[in-house]
Amino acid sequence: MRQVLGAVGCIPLAKLGFALPAQAARVPSVPLAPISKEDDQFLDDLERTTFQYFWDQANPKTGLVKDRCNVRGNDTGVVASIASTGFGLTGLCIAANRGYIPRTAALDRVLVTLRWLWGKLPNHRGFFYHWANINTGERVWDAEVSSVDTAILLCGVLTCRQYFGAAEVQALADDIFGRVEWTWLSEDTSLLPHGWTPEIGFLPYRWDNYSELMMMYLLGLGSTNFPLRDDAWSAWKRLKFEYDGQRYIGSFAPLFVHQYSQAWFDFRGRRDKYADYFQNSVIATDVHRRFCLELSRKFPSYSDDLWGITASDSPSGYVIWGGPPAVGPIDGTIAPSASAGSLPFLTQPVLRVLKHIKDHYPYAYTKYGFVNAFNPLTNWYDDDVIGIDTGITLLMAENVRSGFVWNTFMKSEEAQLGMSRAGLKKY
Repeated sequence: MRQVLGAVGCIPLAKLGFALPAQAARVPSVPLAPISKEDDQFLDDLERTTFQYFWDQANPKTGLVKDRCNVRGNDTGVVASIASTGFGLTGLCIAANRGYIPRTAALDRVLVTLRWLWGKLPNHRGFFYHWANINTGERVWDAEVSSVDTAILLCGVLTCRQYFGAAEVQALADDIFGRVEWTWLSEDTSLLPHGWTPEIGFLPYRWDNYSELMMMYLLGLGSTNFPLRDDAWSAWKRLKFEYDGQRYIGSFAPLFVHQYSQAWFDFRGRRDKYADYFQNSVIATDVHRRFCLELSRKFPSYSDDLWGITASDSPSGYVIWGGPPAVGPIDGTIAPSASAGSLPFLTQPVLRVLKHIKDHYPYAYTKYGFVNAFNPLTNWYDDDVIGIDTGITLLMAENVRSGFVWNTFMKSEEAQLGMSRAGLKKY
């Protein structure tokens, strides 16, 4: 299974059929193009609905957030994802800041979650199991201790520490982050493994190609207790792609690999010796849009109003697809989070798609925002909403509107140290 998934380690697997207060100085930001009041209201509505997932589908006694939820019926699933929980922690900051829920309610939920993460949720050397029982925290499906999913969770933890500033939040966040032994993960290699299990030890697959891995390496470089070696940032490959005259760094992987790290880390106006990664994601998103338009000859529903493919559900199960080059058996399915996760990179074209879906495909829009996927050619609509895809939609919508997640997370000393050690400098 891991060979099939390759580098895309933080995807949900529930449909694969397995039973399985001193603060750092604020980092200056490069402003995005302003959006209209109408677009701002659309995104506000989208944020409210997507946040509701993280409020409703978290156990209020543990703070753990479901990996996915069936929105057509009575969902009885008990599988939580630590990545979804990381998005949910950040969502609580957004909701408190926007007034979607009272700040006290958000803080209470954050404290419940951090206490559970620190004292009760099983971990190994600070890294958490990919999936856990939402009620008990017990490991589910023989899940691996996941390096990248732990990184997503840590991004949420640090965002809460910087936003709420309460003494207990700060202490718990410091403890949770501080016990993560990046040096154990990188003991004999600069290329971090995907994870570890008690049964087989380290998984044989490495984070060795450009992907959502950037957040993980930056957090490891930003650790003071167990820091990664200086050469870790340069160890992974940056493959060059070209499509329709556009050149960019990429992978044989879905579009989300260009999005996840940049939901928290603000790469705008920065570059290392290899690239400006924000502009790289701008190009990669536009290339993906053009790729979908070219596919319209085979799948006529694809257009400037409707494009976006990333790892998602399909009528035949969960599929790892994207492009260019084409990955997976593309069949005309649309994954709304593919475009939504690129809101900061290609704002107006993405808004055009999201508004078109909501206006013309009402069955694709639910009380928690967009379903994970749908196929307008076959009239198939997913029954599920998936936490990480809903999360990237929520965070990127807020970043487009205000830069709130970037500005809050980047106040953390860990984020600033990580980017500095990676050689990411303002220019």
